[in-house]
Amino acid sequence: MFLTDLAGTGLVLTAPTPSDIDRIAKCCTDPAIGRWTTMPVPYTRSDAEAFVRKVVPVGWADRSPTWAVRRTAAGAVLGMIGLGARDSSAAEVGFWLAPEARGEGIITRALNLVCDFGFRVDALALERIEWRAFVGNSASAEVARRVGFRFEGTARSGGLQRGTRRDMWVAALLPDDPREPAVGWPD
Repeated sequence: MFLTDLAGTGLVLTAPTPSDIDRIAKCCTDPAIGRWTTMPVPYTRSDAEAFVRKVVPVGWADRSPTWAVRRTAAGAVLGMIGLGARDSSAAEVGFWLAPEARGEGIITRALNLVCDFGFRVDALALERIEWRAFVGNSASAEVARRVGFRFEGTARSGGLQRGTRRDMWVAALLPDDPREPAVGWPD
């Protein structure tokens, strides 16, 4: 797959590079990121290096792109967002945001850019983008809800986090779904 930068709404999404390793490592020591993701805890510089040098390139080669979220093309990493291929027409989105960037709508704007790219016929031509989060991750749920993802339910023991099975919320966005806050989400 071709490396593609995305830009709009005051953001630039680029593939993370080796120059981002230290920033990624610093961001991923945030307890909230560890609590709600499957990343290693504690997260180390070597974890960030393996992510940038191995995971990201393999993902781009296999229809599973990952972008660093930035304010400008040369700006610091604010977060990460990616699509993990589930099959040739569906992907699962995942994202995190540094604590100092939260509350500004950054990841909501980034998610819209990524969904636009995923659904484009000249890009991934996806028919479904799925969002999953561990039950209780209300901040992530609010982002998905604002973008228009429809809540589909709870997958009991649907996720594995560092050796422990946890319940997962599941939602999805289809190409023709309106991009407006969806109803029917848990409180």
